[in-house]
Amino acid sequence: MARIAVTDGMAKDAVALLEKSGHEVQLGFIEPEDLLAGALKEFDAIIVRSATKLPREVLANSGTRLKVIGRAGVGVDNIDIVAAAELNIPVVNAPRASTQSVIELTIGHLLGSLRHIPRADRGMREGKWEKKAMKGTELFGKDLGLIGFGRIAQGVGSIAKQLGMKVHTYDPYLPAKVARAQNTVLHKNVDTLFQNCTHISIHCNFSEETHHLVNAERLNLMPGKSRDGIPCGNHIVNCARGGIIDEDALLSALQSGQLASAALDVFEQEPVPPEYQLVQHPHFHGTPHIGAATLEAQARVGKDIGLAVMAVLGGKRAETTVNSHLLK
Repeated sequence: MARIAVTDGMAKDAVALLEKSGHEVQLGFIEPEDLLAGALKEFDAIIVRSATKLPREVLANSGTRLKVIGRAGVGVDNIDIVAAAELNIPVVNAPRASTQSVIELTIGHLLGSLRHIPRADRGMREGKWEKKAMKGTELFGKDLGLIGFGRIAQGVGSIAKQLGMKVHTYDPYLPAKVARAQNTVLHKNVDTLFQNCTHISIHCNFSEETHHLVNAERLNLMPGKSRDGIPCGNHIVNCARGGIIDEDALLSALQSGQLASAALDVFEQEPVPPEYQLVQHPHFHGTPHIGAATLEAQARVGKDIGLAVMAVLGGKRAETTVNSHLLK
């Protein structure tokens, strides 16, 4: 029997799965200062989402009992996977569970931006009937640039093509044959993606390489007019990770009109302060990091991460070990 800390919540069925397998599950957030003081010494495994941070300093004080770290989701930038590997602790995630949910949220943000759905709703709640100010544009005939072309981006691209968009991507790790098979234009330089696309959606991981990849210079490259001659403006969506977009540059582009809209599900600082200027801009709309927040995704995430953690506890190598190349 193992003792497992689940710090950021987990579906009831997933908790039951762990308990039925004979493991003890402790539910509840562990404060950063307690983690730093060695709270993980009492556990064989920990399962986190994005709220719990596991930097090198915390892992260095985790003792010798901890055998596996589970990330109930995709991104692992809140976990020092190198430090974990140095301690021979596998880090496992659930990369497929939320794919469909994030795809649908991304398309929702795109449609909401172009048809002014959030802005129109806000106006009606204030008693306004701003029909003439809500003239939008279609996705049909426009160029969509996808930064990163993994499972989620490919799903977004598939729907976008069905809606009549031409899909472009920048992904330096993507084999050209994958882009060809998906009927997608692969750019070798991210700048040319911005030069050719009025609509951009972010789908890459956060890293030193991608920090503020979307900046003022690149936003200013966007053409503002589509191939069909419509002055549709420029639009950007991010349902991937905060920090990939320079949010100060994003606000400036909205203020100048270089961007017609911006929609974010993820932010550099979360939760976002209520006085945050970007959130107050009329052509911005956002969601509080809810990409994976569907009943279906949470059920899949819980099951997938539970099975992966139990595999490692049982002496096996989980398929979704993200630091397997670093382990001893």
